[in-house]
Amino acid sequence: MNLSHAFILGVVEGLTEFLPVSSTGHLILTARLLGLSQTEFLKSFEITIQLGAILAVVAFYARSLLVQVDVLKRVLAAFVPTGIAGLVLYKIIKKFLLGSPDVVVASLFFGGLFLIIFEKFYRETPGGKKEDLSRLSYRDAVLIGLFQALAMIPGVSRSAATIVGGLVLGVRRKTIVEFSFLLAVPTMTAASAFDLLKSAGGFSVEAGQLSFLAMGFVTAFVVAMASIKFFLRFIQRNNFTVFGFYRILAAGIFFFLGLGE
Repeated sequence: MNLSHAFILGVVEGLTEFLPVSSTGHLILTARLLGLSQTEFLKSFEITIQLGAILAVVAFYARSLLVQVDVLKRVLAAFVPTGIAGLVLYKIIKKFLLGSPDVVVASLFFGGLFLIIFEKFYRETPGGKKEDLSRLSYRDAVLIGLFQALAMIPGVSRSAATIVGGLVLGVRRKTIVEFSFLLAVPTMTAASAFDLLKSAGGFSVEAGQLSFLAMGFVTAFVVAMASIKFFLRFIQRNNFTVFGFYRILAAGIFFFLGLGE
């Protein structure tokens, strides 16, 4: 890896973290396109630079995270299922799933097909209490967290899993999108911190790995700021069908490029 690679991966992370297309999947496939080996450092890099994107959420929603206690409680309740699953399955995920382009391509394709079918039949109705994050039930928050846990499979997309889960439970689209943003903060912070705790001893300052992390982090933050603004405007008038078609197209391209083998 070099600084150019770190910059490109940071751009990919910032663009895809909050869209229902799977940032982890895109990072894995982009790394393969760049000819980067799936080393332990690269796997940790792909997890850690997500903190840059998460910092963008903190900048946008500082009030919800720090002042609106009722919202914060529901975010933490939703984090619990993913946190437990992550602790239990960490070794399996990192060893067998994070380095597998096959899993990513399959998840992109079937996830895209699911989004198209879901949006074909989904009809949004006024949600009453489910229009306000502070009035979301704890039961719904935990169930949304269970949906999020599915995103431990690379290519599934954390945002897609949480947003679709919320829509199934009757939460308004704009509300669940914002909840997905907020839920990313404890989820990805915990994932990055836990991975760094496990892997930091293997980082080599002499090889410039810390500078790669810094480049990826800053780039992801800047790009994610723009990505969040775009997504919030997009959902005002559109559903996620276009992302479903994009996922299928991306899966096909990656497959024919030989990245799913």
